[in-house]
Amino acid sequence: MNSVGKKNPSFSSSDIGIKDVKCNWNLSPAALIEKTIALGQGKLTATGALSIDTGKFTGRSPKDRFIVQDDFTDEHVHWSEINQSISPEHYQQLKTKVLAHLNAQEEIYIRDAYACAHTKYQLNIRVVTEYPWQNLFAYNMFLRPDSSSIQAFEHDWLILAAPGCKADPAKDGTRQDNFAVINFGEKTILIGGTAYTGEIKKGIFSVLNATLPTEYGVLSMHCSANVGRKGDTALFFGLSGTGKTTLSTDPERKLIGDDEHGWSSANVFNFEGGCYAKTINLSEGKEPDIWRAIKFGAMVENIGYKDEASRVPDYEDDSKTQNTRVSYPIDHIDNIVYNSRGDIPENIFFLTCDAFGVLPPISKLTKEQAMYYFLLGYTAKIAGTEAGINEPQATFSACFGLPFLPLNPMTYAGLLGEKIAKGSHRKDKRINVWLVNTGWSGGPYGVGNRMELTFTRSMIKHALNGRLADVEFETEPFFGLSIPKTCPDVPNALLNPRYTWRNEEEYDVQAAKLKDLFKANYKQYEAFHAAELV
Repeated sequence: MNSVGKKNPSFSSSDIGIKDVKCNWNLSPAALIEKTIALGQGKLTATGALSIDTGKFTGRSPKDRFIVQDDFTDEHVHWSEINQSISPEHYQQLKTKVLAHLNAQEEIYIRDAYACAHTKYQLNIRVVTEYPWQNLFAYNMFLRPDSSSIQAFEHDWLILAAPGCKADPAKDGTRQDNFAVINFGEKTILIGGTAYTGEIKKGIFSVLNATLPTEYGVLSMHCSANVGRKGDTALFFGLSGTGKTTLSTDPERKLIGDDEHGWSSANVFNFEGGCYAKTINLSEGKEPDIWRAIKFGAMVENIGYKDEASRVPDYEDDSKTQNTRVSYPIDHIDNIVYNSRGDIPENIFFLTCDAFGVLPPISKLTKEQAMYYFLLGYTAKIAGTEAGINEPQATFSACFGLPFLPLNPMTYAGLLGEKIAKGSHRKDKRINVWLVNTGWSGGPYGVGNRMELTFTRSMIKHALNGRLADVEFETEPFFGLSIPKTCPDVPNALLNPRYTWRNEEEYDVQAAKLKDLFKANYKQYEAFHAAELV
């Protein structure tokens, strides 16, 4: 086996089955970009970012994600349509195929990295990829060891990502020819048949979602996090398209991270070393930090151009997908927390994109309501986020991240409730939880209008600075939500959604319909706690 790049003495081909193939080990972003362009797999845009096309798959394929069944998973994994089992025998067949495919390439790319910005929970990862730009994604998204650490690096988990390797469903136990398989016993993730880079980071997220709660009592979270000037931490939960990345990237607050975090007894810490933001309809005015982060070293996926000659990105172009993306190291943003950690949160925001147009733009939750809405994880699934989704659909995703949760969702909700009850480390020790609708107002999708980002930012700003603590609240009758009657910089009429509809009786019908959907979805969790929530 040949090695290119600084030699890591811990690397052994016998460990992972890589034999007679040229290995490009821990190449710099510049070298990976050069390799990508030389192979005809990408182009530089006018911003300096690398532009690539992920091929057939432009989003995750959750129906093709599997977990190997063994003693650990039989004890801990909540088997379901989301957490599908695959036999150890089928896993070994797929692993043999993936390794054979990688060994048949002229060259492959290896990255040593880690997850969790907390030394107690650090997870060392070795990523082996077929394409150089997949390796650039791993560089951007995972935490990067320094030069001294890399010399003594030993991996805990191995990722083998081979888009050109396809499964045979009739023989390999898969649904179709693409697959993502997690083996907790071997601590290995196999990815094949798909080049969508998000599968790489979400594989490790799924691993941490299983191990951190069971081994350490740490709440693993699909959320963004930032810190204010007074050191107050805020969390933003929400699925893709709800504004999680946009709203947590605030010029007045330092960013901890934009997608995946852990909440220990001492602090909140980022799992990642980068950001993976949606770029559809991105504008400098609304999202200046993300806009400026798209420079050399960043990688944009499946975007269009104003024209081929200029290669100026056209972020409104959804001809390939609405799930256009950019990955970049977190230090592409100036306003960050450099150790990627913060105190216990004082404010938590559940972001939901309500396609019914009936939830308030902001409401305050009790601890019981927080657990309830956390378990529901209601939003509208935005077009393009997953394969086969072409228009917004009402959906429920427990804990705002069900596709990545190997354990029973009630485990995560229980941890959340415990942590809210304990409170923060700061003066009054109270943790405020808010439900924020970034979806529609004045009617459902297709009739009403999407909530203005400027208003949402103002509501969150004043929740964070405490000004909403001083206003009068009213109780909304359908969901029992506490709605502020006033909020600085936001029209009063916008705060109660019923008043934004032309026909209030139609609002009542829609609200009742959504409430019934909530109750039907929550039945699976009724045994969890008996509190009267709504």
